[in-house]
Amino acid sequence: METFPVVNMEKLNGEERSATLKLINDACKNWGFFEIVNHGISTELLDTVERMTKGHYKKCMEERFKEMVASKGLEAVQNEINDLDWESTFHLRHLPESNISNIPDLQDEYRKVMKEFAKEIEKLAEDILDILCENLGLEKGYLKKVFYGSKGPTFGTKVSNYPPCPKPDLIKGLRAHTDAGGVILLFQDDKVSGLQLLKDGNWIDVPPMHHSIVINLGDQLEVITNGRYKSVMHRVIAQTDGTRMSIASFYNPGSDAVIYPAPVLVNKDEEKNNTYPKFVFEDYMELYTRVKFQAKEPRFEAMKTIDTVKVGPIATV
Repeated sequence: METFPVVNMEKLNGEERSATLKLINDACKNWGFFEIVNHGISTELLDTVERMTKGHYKKCMEERFKEMVASKGLEAVQNEINDLDWESTFHLRHLPESNISNIPDLQDEYRKVMKEFAKEIEKLAEDILDILCENLGLEKGYLKKVFYGSKGPTFGTKVSNYPPCPKPDLIKGLRAHTDAGGVILLFQDDKVSGLQLLKDGNWIDVPPMHHSIVINLGDQLEVITNGRYKSVMHRVIAQTDGTRMSIASFYNPGSDAVIYPAPVLVNKDEEKNNTYPKFVFEDYMELYTRVKFQAKEPRFEAMKTIDTVKVGPIATV
């Protein structure tokens, strides 16, 4: 059985840079996911984020989740539930404007820690994008520039907890989907598992690892790379024991960013076939929110019917 790709980012700075770049490239092509260690975010910060996130759930969200479960009778379901997920979440927006000060119930210290965490994740996301550029033969900064639009990228964090579930065979923690956006960076629980990705028709566990960050690619990167890299279906399986923490940060294009395959990655035959569309990210998101848990290919086809947008060259200076 294939081994889930784990990348030691420190090796990019030495003699093993070429092999490490190849490992990342292979992961992007064949998995759509990889896990990174020694990524430069301090373990002290990660430990604080985890402690405060779990404390916040216990104090402010656990009881509300139990009340929701009771009100919907979810503990007694007999048939598979397909219209909700067994998760307790809140969303932080960082860019273009932060909403952290507006989220209720967050302690001031937790807000401060999450702002610091977001800065570190934002920097790491941009480093990952430049690594992808290098592997793809794109100019450094190309992907960041494509994402920029007129106001900069959209960047936010979904903070989730997946409590113990009495019927994990009938209720998913999170139903299968691909992510709509750009690059996703996940800081997940290192003890309670549950995240799985679909590869070659099989669901494969994404291993929980202490202080690691899981990277996965969204639909926009599949389009920009003209299918060289793929967004991949993934899901969360609810567990009967233990609450799983998941902090997923989404570094996405700006709402008015124009998304289309990078010209250097399109050969003449592919240009004729027009496999991937050209569209404004906001239009894609409008469609995605309605059909998130369906296959991505019909979304790509649907975007081809929207009025074509004019595209100038991407400046990378």
